[in-house]
Amino acid sequence: MRRVIFNQKGGVGKSTITCNLAAISAVEGLKTLVIDLDIQGNASQYLLGEKIADANKTIALFFKDSLSLGLFGGQSIGLESLVQETPFPNLYVIGSHPDLEPLQSRLESRHKIFKLKEALDNLQGFDAIYIDTPPILNFYSQSALIAADKCLIPFDCDAFAKDALYSLMQALAEIKADHNQNLEIEGIVVNQFQRQANLPAQLVEELLKEGHRILNAKISPSVKVRESHTHSKPLIHYAPLHKLTEEFRALHSEITQQD
Repeated sequence: MRRVIFNQKGGVGKSTITCNLAAISAVEGLKTLVIDLDIQGNASQYLLGEKIADANKTIALFFKDSLSLGLFGGQSIGLESLVQETPFPNLYVIGSHPDLEPLQSRLESRHKIFKLKEALDNLQGFDAIYIDTPPILNFYSQSALIAADKCLIPFDCDAFAKDALYSLMQALAEIKADHNQNLEIEGIVVNQFQRQANLPAQLVEELLKEGHRILNAKISPSVKVRESHTHSKPLIHYAPLHKLTEEFRALHSEITQQD
């Protein structure tokens, strides 16, 4: 199963949700891969403890190679050669790199939007794949949405996020219609949910009335998230008994029960 975590709004917790769901998947015995397509490389740093300096060990090499094939021929680079072990059993990552930025316009002009899907179709040995994306509908996020089976949408409970959600849903509908008819919009992950505050509950109620699928498991704000970032340990490893970890467990159980 391939899941992409995507929202065009920044700061909604994409990388945190990606890495924590993937870490729980790995703890539950599934061989799990995280692909970091966000140029900031936050997911890579969260899981590996540092950003990757060598572009030849990241997803950037895969996309560079896709540009050179038409010129020189030869065997393409498979994603399996870019997979790195994390310190956590069953959890692997293909890291990001800043070199993705200058590649983007060339990839678009050469119509390489399906290359990631083709490579993932040929990748063997993983039970679950989670794809982190940049907070913009660009070449990399579109590639991920075309390659994925399901899409999770992080939502951080403010009025601006609600306004942005409408254009996001339209963009996802177009990608589904034009490029990936099998893409399932799995639901909205409510992040930074303050249960005692009025506004978050009001926003969630409005979205439900409008027919959006809101996942039952909601993620509370907690300093434990920042602490886990600092220690480069997903919550299941950093604070396995914490309330926030249980919320991520509940979210993972909810989305995977239909797989």
